[in-house]
Amino acid sequence: MDVMMNAMEQVSLFCRLNMNTRRALPIRSSEMGMLIYLVKTDGEKTAKGIADFFKVTKAMATNMSSALLKNGFLEKQQQENDKRSFLLLPTAKAVQLVNETYEEYMKEMHILKKNMGGDAFNSLIALLELANDILLEEKSNG
Repeated sequence: MDVMMNAMEQVSLFCRLNMNTRRALPIRSSEMGMLIYLVKTDGEKTAKGIADFFKVTKAMATNMSSALLKNGFLEKQQQENDKRSFLLLPTAKAVQLVNETYEEYMKEMHILKKNMGGDAFNSLIALLELANDILLEEKSNG
């Protein structure tokens, strides 16, 4: 088999195995990712901060947050220093969902680390970060 074809098949299979895991969530997995970010990190809790973290547009981050606001997972708080900007704060409902589902949501990563060993797992993550950086750079260059 052609090396590039095998590479594409392996990447595709990896993505399908990780993304197609059945998760009993009341929200989309992209929204769950946003909630995990808001609950588990000290990152900037604004649409811009979320967009920067997930490497998406601010409009996309705003759209994701709209559904979470509507369903009671987020609250908006106007920033004191810039009245045009809002902090996105997870509600108790969001914190409870993240706390109840976090381990299951991260299960595949724990399985990989356990079975690959720490060094191989860390190498995998470093290579994925490098690949993502290259593809993001290529995307931004058009």
